Amino acid sequence: MIARPLLFAVALLAITTNAPSRAQDYPTRPITFVVGFPPGSSSDIVARNLGARIGERLGKPFIIENRPGAGSIIAAQTVARATPDGHTILVAPSGTIAINPALYKNLPYDPLKDFAFIAQTANFPLILVVNPKSPIRTVADLIKTAKDKPGSLTFASSGAGTSIHLTGELFKTEAGIQMTHIPYKGPALAVTDIIAGHVDMIFSDPGTVVELVKGGQLRALAVSSKDRFPVLPDVPTIAESGLPGFDAASWHMIVAPKGTPEAIVAKLRSEFNTVIGMPEVKQQLLNVGLVGNSNSPGEAELRKFAEAETVRWTKIVKQAGLAGTE
Repeated sequence: MIARPLLFAVALLAITTNAPSRAQDYPTRPITFVVGFPPGSSSDIVARNLGARIGERLGKPFIIENRPGAGSIIAAQTVARATPDGHTILVAPSGTIAINPALYKNLPYDPLKDFAFIAQTANFPLILVVNPKSPIRTVADLIKTAKDKPGSLTFASSGAGTSIHLTGELFKTEAGIQMTHIPYKGPALAVTDIIAGHVDMIFSDPGTVVELVKGGQLRALAVSSKDRFPVLPDVPTIAESGLPGFDAASWHMIVAPKGTPEAIVAKLRSEFNTVIGMPEVKQQLLNVGLVGNSNSPGEAELRKFAEAETVRWTKIVKQAGLAGTE
């Protein structure tokens, strides 16, 4: 009869011996790529553009599973509770990781404790747009108008607590002005009302407004990122327009359940970096307003970035009076 300590040692040796093999053989079945938003969203575009190519390289398909609802909470909770073997991963935009913890009192997942951080794949600025007939032609004009007539200007959003809304709140704070927030159910409806002249402005995602800006139906005043947006290179940043240091770009992170083997996380990170580095992929992402990042750092750096972003957006949520309101 084999003593229990010896049995434990043999089992531990088997686990230790097999772990690298499992990572080396990964994936062993299709990978479920969960998206917390409907088809056509920026998260969905990231998943479909990158998943198909990585699936081809790894020899197993990426199955896109759209689980929209509750500000991506349903999708995040699903992945947080999944088996940590690398076969279930999540596209997590900045709202999922850095904003939801401040908005929701009883969030059923902890972004910084429940996930392994694989890669930061893409980011995008929000574009500050107004009606082309508006007398406001620059950020300086906007700030002056708001200060001359406090509360007279309105800014739209795709809903209370979204990154579009909170970027507007950040702008108000940094500029020292007052504007009235008008929430909509999605950016498209808000932009329609800006074109119709019912609301003054919005910080919109590029996919919704770039073609309208190019076609003259909207006027772009600035972009929210620290760098100019390659698709609209003549549009200045807000930082260039009188608010130095302003930076409110949105981003997408790929995460897996906590406990996913480090070797698998590293393998996936390498694949995402390689695929995003392909010129045709970068161009496809840029065509829909996303700037691909083909040089994602390791998990420690990603976690540090996520922590800093959480602190920053929590402050903005509190300033907007939205902390723990859901």
